[in-house]
Parts: sequence; structure tokens; C-alpha cells
Amino acid sequence: MEETITQDKQGSFRDSVATISREGKRNFISPKKPKGRLYNLRTRFSILYLVIFFTLPFIKLHGEPLLMLNIIERKFILFGMVFWPQDFFIFGIAMLAFVVFVIVFTVVFGRIFCGWACPQTIFMEMVFRKIEYWIDGDAAKQKQLKAMPWNAEKIRKRAVKFIIFFALSFIIANFFLAYLISMDELMGYLQTPAAHIGTLVSLLIFTTVFFFVYWWFREQACIVVCPYGRLQGVLLDKNSIVVAYDHKRGEPRGKLKKKNDHDCKCVDCKEEGACKSITAKFEAMIPQGDCIDCAACVRVCPTGIDIRNGTQLECINCTACIDACDAIMKSIDKPAGLIRYASENSIAKGVQLKFTTRIKAYTAVLSLLLALLVFLLVSRTDLDARLMRTAGMTYTSLPDGRISNLYNLKLANKTHADIPFDLKLENINGEIEYVGSSTLLVKKEDYSHLQFFVKLNRSDVKSWKTELKIGMYEKGKKIKTITAKFIGPEIYN
Repeated sequence: MEETITQDKQGSFRDSVATISREGKRNFISPKKPKGRLYNLRTRFSILYLVIFFTLPFIKLHGEPLLMLNIIERKFILFGMVFWPQDFFIFGIAMLAFVVFVIVFTVVFGRIFCGWACPQTIFMEMVFRKIEYWIDGDAAKQKQLKAMPWNAEKIRKRAVKFIIFFALSFIIANFFLAYLISMDELMGYLQTPAAHIGTLVSLLIFTTVFFFVYWWFREQACIVVCPYGRLQGVLLDKNSIVVAYDHKRGEPRGKLKKKNDHDCKCVDCKEEGACKSITAKFEAMIPQGDCIDCAACVRVCPTGIDIRNGTQLECINCTACIDACDAIMKSIDKPAGLIRYASENSIAKGVQLKFTTRIKAYTAVLSLLLALLVFLLVSRTDLDARLMRTAGMTYTSLPDGRISNLYNLKLANKTHADIPFDLKLENINGEIEYVGSSTLLVKKEDYSHLQFFVKLNRSDVKSWKTELKIGMYEKGKKIKTITAKFIGPEIYN
């Protein structure tokens, strides 16, 4: 790391990646344990985040999970609202709104989500990393342990960490599965694992993936896998707020020296105003910037970058470098904020964040998508009905002179209660005759299929296609009107 800093000072800007050695092998990062105001704030936020994550699957509304994303059965529950495949277009609008929100949020606030709210960062830095500090010690002790030959101490620490990491990965995998199939379903599977071998195998696979990420892959998930870091190149501009180094204040950097620390031996040197030539020469050697090149910001970075090189795709805006730099500034009686949340223009030109045309355009698109999403949610019906004539059939002439058509009615109940209903012809006199022992009831969160004949007097059928309006009633209250075409014989004048 010191080599990289030296090269940067000589003019070579980031000619290597911190997580890859010169031999092309994985270079494991052992960041120093951060501490400070922002780290404490992140810790408190993470505790709230984890409490919500581990309690939400147990919360129910109307006997159903408050949040469930059952991809297999294509059933989604969001805060009590049940969504079925018929509502998939609403999810499409919601995803578009989310993508635009990410764009707007990143344009204005940079990658703050990654450092403060991303599950990968929360679990890695606030759970597994803290456990690692507790077992292996801080960065220096971790490096010593890694270089240490295999002995009783190393085997004990590695075994304890392995067991704890794997157990936590298993718990996390279970809770992620609970968000997919509900906690009640999961508990039923765990009580009879032999009857659900496929689910158990899937659970172990997810556990292994989580363990691999937090044991070995770590920050590579953010650098290699996650595309969000690469999107910064097209989303960020000079007005975006990011974790930034104030180069105008910090440069030129250099080691800290006291002003009276020089080699002058003359008797008059200690007198005020004496030895001006030597003093002037020494003052020219003192760095003008506040950065003392201590590399504290580099040592605490979980992705191993030097924030003084500017915004980089590896930076997750975790603010560890801000706390580290502020502590150094305080110790040398310098003002804090050499590294802080700021935009490039605010540092270079001293301007405030502007509501640019691009931000206005993104915000306008987001507002339209949100308005459309709200409209779709408000206008969404609790009972979907699809009425179709039976394929391959036209009409049937009955012995009593009437004409009948056979219809199929498909119903989807999106509510948490059974819906009994009746059907009535609204715009024409006629009869509805149900096929078989049809039960006029749609069970909660379920589908129903109904077949029935509509019989009309021949005198009421004026053309080849006659429009029908059929009302659906629940306990005498009209809940829906469905339309269909009634096929009859052509009338020739």
C-alpha cells in the first residue's frame, strides 16, 4: 500500500487494484477497525436494520406475512396487499420507478446506499467483520495470525470463526427463504426435513454461498459482481455528493514537522526575528497542505483504496476514511473535514449543490412513474374476473324457442377473505343456468372457475352479436360488472 502512495506522489495514478497482487493473485484486505462519530451512527442504523430484517418475517396481517415474495407460486404480498400474476404489470411499473429513483438518488447523493443500507455491507462490516475483530483482533493481529504457522492458537481461532460464520450464514439463508415462502412454511419444512429434501438442499446451497461471500469473497462482491459501482461513471457528475478528499486544502501533502525543528546551532537563533535566512528556507520545506500523508484513510478502507486519488468504483461511501482523517486532524490541531461528504464543484469552486437540468428531468420522469404506480394501486380491484364464451361453440337453439350460449368465468380473489357472489343479467331479460353443482364462492387468495349458460328469448336477440352486461353481487351489493358477446342467428330483413 505504501508503494502505491509513493507512486501516486511521483505522478503515477492508480496503476494497480488493491485487492489484486502484482502476481495476479487475490490480495486480502485487513482494514483497521474504524471508530468515530459516523461509524457509531452507522452501527446504530445497522442495529435497527437487522432488527427489522429478523423480525419482519414473523409479523402477520390478516393471517398472512406482512412481506412475502413467493416467486415459485407467483404470489407476492407487500404490506398486506396480495399480488398475483395478473398484477405483474404493476411490478413492471414499480421496477421502472425504482430504477429511476436509483438514478436520481445516485446523481444527487452518490453511492451512499452502498455504505449505509446495502445488505452486503451491513452484514459484512457490521456483523461478520465485528466478529472477526473480536476473534482475530485488529488489522495488525490479523496479519500476524495469517503469517503464523499452524499451531494450537491459530487452529482454535480459525475453527471458532469458521463455526460462527457458517452458523450465521445458515441463519441468514433461513430468513431469506422465509421472505420467499413465509416463516410458517419454513418452520414446517424444518420440523420434517426428510419430507422436504429439495428445500433442505437449496437451503444448504444458499448457506454455502453466503458463507463463501463473507469468509473469502468479501469486498469482491462490491467490486466485481455488483454493477452499481460501474454505473457511477455515467451517473455521477461534478455536483454529486460523494465521500471526497479536499485536495485544495490537503495538497501538497507531506510529513508533519514542527516549525522550530531544524539544525541551526547559532546563538541568536532562539531570538525573535533572528536567523531569517535559515527560517525562510525551513518554512519553504514545510508542506502547505493539511494532509500529513499518514495513510490512516487507506488503512481503514474495507476495499483498500486511497480516497485521495478521487472517486473510484471501489468506494462504497462507508465513511470510515472520514472518521480516521478527522481523528488525525484533531490530534494535530487542524480542522476536521479534510475528507468529507462533498461534491467536486463544492471543493474546487466552493459552489453549493445545484438542481441541474439532468436532475430535474430524472425527477420529472420519477414523479410520472410514481403517479402512474399510485393510480394502478388505487384502481386495482380485489376480484379479477375474465368472462369468455366456450371456444369452438356458437349458439344453441333450445326446444322452447330460446337461444343459449355457454360461458367460462375465471375468477381470482386477491383478498384475505372468501367472496360469495351471485350473477345477474343487467341489460336484458334472460336466465343464467350454472353447469353442474357450481359453488358461487371464491376462496381467499385463490382462483375459481365457473361454467354457465345464458338463455335469451329469440325476440331479444336482434343481431349476430348482442352485448351482455352481467353484474356480480356480494350479499346484495354489486361488486363488479363484466361484459360479453352473445352469439345468435343472423337476422335478415
